[in-house]
Amino acid sequence: MNLTELFPMLSTQMNGKRLAYLDSAATALKPLSVSETMSAYLNGHTSNVHRGIYSLSEDNTRQFEVVRDQVKDFLNASAREEIIFTKGTTDSINLVASSWGRANIHEGDEIIISELEHHANIVPWQMLRDEKRAKLLIIPVLDDGSLDYKSFESLISKRTKIVALSMVSNTTGVITNMQEVQRILKDKKITLLLDAAQAAPHFPLDVQKLGADFLCFSAHKVYGPTGVGVLWGRQSLLEAMPPYQGGGNMISTVTFEKTTWNKLPEKFEAGTPAITEVLGFGAALEFVQQIGFKFIEERDQELLKEATAKLSQITGLVIFGTHPKKVATFAFEIQGLHPQDLGSVLNLEGVAIRTGHHCTQPLLKRFGVTAAARASFGLYNTSADIDQLVNSIKKAQKLFL
Repeated sequence: MNLTELFPMLSTQMNGKRLAYLDSAATALKPLSVSETMSAYLNGHTSNVHRGIYSLSEDNTRQFEVVRDQVKDFLNASAREEIIFTKGTTDSINLVASSWGRANIHEGDEIIISELEHHANIVPWQMLRDEKRAKLLIIPVLDDGSLDYKSFESLISKRTKIVALSMVSNTTGVITNMQEVQRILKDKKITLLLDAAQAAPHFPLDVQKLGADFLCFSAHKVYGPTGVGVLWGRQSLLEAMPPYQGGGNMISTVTFEKTTWNKLPEKFEAGTPAITEVLGFGAALEFVQQIGFKFIEERDQELLKEATAKLSQITGLVIFGTHPKKVATFAFEIQGLHPQDLGSVLNLEGVAIRTGHHCTQPLLKRFGVTAAARASFGLYNTSADIDQLVNSIKKAQKLFL
């Protein structure tokens, strides 16, 4: 399948060279349908939603709510009321930590996360821990980048209230074994939050089978726009949680003496939403549905296999996270070459990768480094991108080593 016509960015150049975009874990490129949908709203159909009785507003409200139904289907959720639009994964986790966490975590209670988490799934829990005088326990990561499930099981106690885990590491691409997570938490009254930011672009999600209580992801990782994401939560939990923010749309009645809350999902969607972005998100989900996860998963595993083989042949290159169950995301170092120097050379060669700590400083510390290079692939990448990456790395080695 030739996707060049669907992704305008693929025909651009960077520093006069063919663009090899290998930073999809940070944000994915967007299909043309996403920008067209957003432009159509901005240039010919602008209005607010939920408030107007004129046709333009009513039409946009219908389209906005259609996207909620798309997300419901994307996640196989039980009800559309369980779909909360947020600014993204970070906002979603903060919502749960602030709303559910403040209502349910008490002094001495335990929160479990893992050593591989993105800072967005660390810092909100640290803040809650400090506020509530709770405990934050950490699941170790093994040498291959997978979780130490035996240690995980040993951390569970009567004081464990919530486990918050990434389904896929944004740094190494290693996939969390959800069967093991489910086994460990089976029949225990422990809330489970899943950060699916890196899972959603790579394989289908079914919240009714995952055993989670909350799940979140960002549109811009799934070929959609930035500034919008999703929190899915079990309806009973969401109904019991206090609002995260106050303002318009999330209320039922307001007096100076008392305010009552709107029903779900509006209770957690204060203020004018990101209408343009939500509509673009809908176009992205439609695109993913048309392409199909069968193609997406096959392409990902092809790229994983080929890139692993070719990168492994480079002298001095060390890949972090070698567990076989992973997506096509690679964190690596070149011995003797600082990641920033490597990234600078690759930039001049038209190769877009990420260098630094990738918002996973504890994980990099676990691997004994403070920074790493990361190449992450999307469904639009090809063998030519891998070859451009490999050749550019070899050029950097000749320049610096």
